[in-house]
Amino acid sequence: MSQIKQLLQLHQQGKGIKFIARSLAISKNTVKAYLARTAALSENIPVLLALEDPVLEARYHAGNPAYKDERFEYLKSRLDYYTQQLKLVGVNRLLLWQEYRQQQPQGYSYTQFCFHLSQHLLARKPSMVLHHQPAEKLFVDFAGKKLSYTDVTTGEVIYCHIFTACLPYSDYSFALAVRSQCISDFLYALGCCLQQLGGVPQVLVPDNLKAAVTKASRYEPDINRAMEDFANHYQTTVIPARARKPKDKALVENQVKLIYTRVYARLRHRQFFDLASLNQAIKEKVKEHNQTRMQQKPWSRQERFLSAEKHLLSPLPRQAFEIKHYRELKVAQNNHVYLAQDKHYYSVPYTYIGTKVKVIYTRSLVHVYSKGEQIAAHVRSYQPSGYSTSKEHLCSHHQHYLERSPAYYLSKAEARSLVLCQLMELFFKQGRHPEQVYRACDGLLSLQKKTAPADFDSACRLAIECQSYSYRFVRNVLENKMASHIEEPKQDTPLPVHQNIRGRDYYAQTTSTF
Repeated sequence: MSQIKQLLQLHQQGKGIKFIARSLAISKNTVKAYLARTAALSENIPVLLALEDPVLEARYHAGNPAYKDERFEYLKSRLDYYTQQLKLVGVNRLLLWQEYRQQQPQGYSYTQFCFHLSQHLLARKPSMVLHHQPAEKLFVDFAGKKLSYTDVTTGEVIYCHIFTACLPYSDYSFALAVRSQCISDFLYALGCCLQQLGGVPQVLVPDNLKAAVTKASRYEPDINRAMEDFANHYQTTVIPARARKPKDKALVENQVKLIYTRVYARLRHRQFFDLASLNQAIKEKVKEHNQTRMQQKPWSRQERFLSAEKHLLSPLPRQAFEIKHYRELKVAQNNHVYLAQDKHYYSVPYTYIGTKVKVIYTRSLVHVYSKGEQIAAHVRSYQPSGYSTSKEHLCSHHQHYLERSPAYYLSKAEARSLVLCQLMELFFKQGRHPEQVYRACDGLLSLQKKTAPADFDSACRLAIECQSYSYRFVRNVLENKMASHIEEPKQDTPLPVHQNIRGRDYYAQTTSTF
């Protein structure tokens, strides 16, 4: 019970001023002042005793009368104007106060002017308490300050950006050092974070950095294409924080401050010589931070995460995410597209020569699409000025050109003529350049189609007998119609048996007898 009610009850019981002052340990003048104020009020004592303590105290203590001052009424009407003027270049509170005093010479002093203006700035943008559901969101941000390690080979100090993230329900934190804030490093750190959590939340809430948002907007921000692919791969959603000064991810901003204290400060005396050792130290300190009992709460961040949040996360995909890059290229006359990033050529079916196709490539694969249909797929090659060609993409003439080999020509010749096959075998045994032999073989196959089989076989036999292994010889034989006049070799008939045989002794004699 407030002292005012005790004073009124004692006064209602007929106690004197001295008794009341001695009982409540206050001065007699204070008792007289309260009684005088009671006599001036319109309510009687029973009504006053029935009021709540704050309402009763308001009857006796009206508060600071500054807001009832006429000066405040004028200043209040100008506070919105002063708020807008503070946004202009070079305008500060002192300048606004000087202009205010020129209009109101008897107005507030500079201190009171700044106090009322600050109160107005605070009251116009109140903060809201957000209630988060478990496994619903993951707040993502980069710390403003950097950590570093020293390259042992060059002695160069390399500064790294610190990726931070937290689950707002449990306030479970994650931190990782990366070389930059580019798309590849950002998505790599985000993927490591999801692996550390062991699951995927429903919503990712990044800041409006270029790696996540190409065009910031309060209502419909444009998400980076790589970030969209990342979200589709992990079956989650990206909802960026509001632009400029958002308050909807204040927890991760607070995590950055805690990481400054519990990671940065505790590693300030340690020296690192590679990125892996730096990240290992960061991981240990963040683990201690998550295991530290929170103030005003009977649990740690890790306990809260493991007990109420981890089992609600969506499962991770089986395959790791690879960044997809998109290009729109024109198919050249040689039915290849040129990927300038690798300085490499990739084949597509020859029917698409001269058309524009969409190329989507990752770290390991290159896919080519035309009108929503995949027409080619290659393993990505980083060989400059090289060609990745599939035989199926070439026309029949080009496929024939690539398939040329001694076995190819011998198999085709054997299917047409055994004599032609024998002649081609002799062609390849000459040791001439393969291109010369291939062209000669093509010429013989062409002649075989245009010539009667008997004449062509005769011309090939004549070339073998004469040991003239050339296309020109066979062609001349056929053009001069010599093949039809070539007689079959006659077999020698043995002599009849007789006695007129001279023997070895006859030729060994030195004199002849007639």
